[in-house]
Amino acid sequence: MVESVQYIAPSAISGATPGIAVAALSCDRGGRRVFSGIEVTLSPGDALVLRGPNGSGKSSLLRVLGGYIRPAEGVLRWNGEDVWDDIGQYQACVHYVGHLDGVKPVLTVRENLTMWSALMGDAMDPDDALKHFGLGNLADLPAKYLSAGQRRRLNLARLGASQRPLWLLDEPSVSLDATSVTQLEELVASHRRTGGIVIVATHNDLQIDHATEIDMGEIDMGTLGDAT
Repeated sequence: MVESVQYIAPSAISGATPGIAVAALSCDRGGRRVFSGIEVTLSPGDALVLRGPNGSGKSSLLRVLGGYIRPAEGVLRWNGEDVWDDIGQYQACVHYVGHLDGVKPVLTVRENLTMWSALMGDAMDPDDALKHFGLGNLADLPAKYLSAGQRRRLNLARLGASQRPLWLLDEPSVSLDATSVTQLEELVASHRRTGGIVIVATHNDLQIDHATEIDMGEIDMGTLGDAT
């Protein structure tokens, strides 16, 4: 049985500064410095777009920001607190969607979304999220019959069935048609309007208004062990 962790809103934390703050963040993987010196602060309603070629560290940065990889150096704060002081509580605020879909083929479309929602501690009706991505009429279909694009849309429908404030999206528009990309952009905009924060790694030209951008291909890597 998987236990869920209750999300605590910033307003419920005395003296909290809402949002995510990163200072001098560096990451090493396999004895190689992947990126160095990342600095960014995002408040509720903000968005960050990570660009750059394959191997430039976009996915690694997302995983560091999600608390799945420890940085080699630097500080990562959520609502004014160091995330490593209580990583479980921080990750209860994070919704990470990787480039792999994670769909269970033996479950129906609805059962997949219900399972994800329960694992994340969100007791939400999945049907609205399925309808948003044009999957409402496929809700009772075993997921093994979905196309690559439909599987990707199902994976993204998890966002609509979650109340977590920080979204980390790794190449979310891969395998999506133009209509589905627009639906994704609308969902991101809606999340931001309600105070959510969105960080996206993408090769594509997603329409994300007033977003901060970091080109990972232009980051000074430094050398392994350098101070930043």
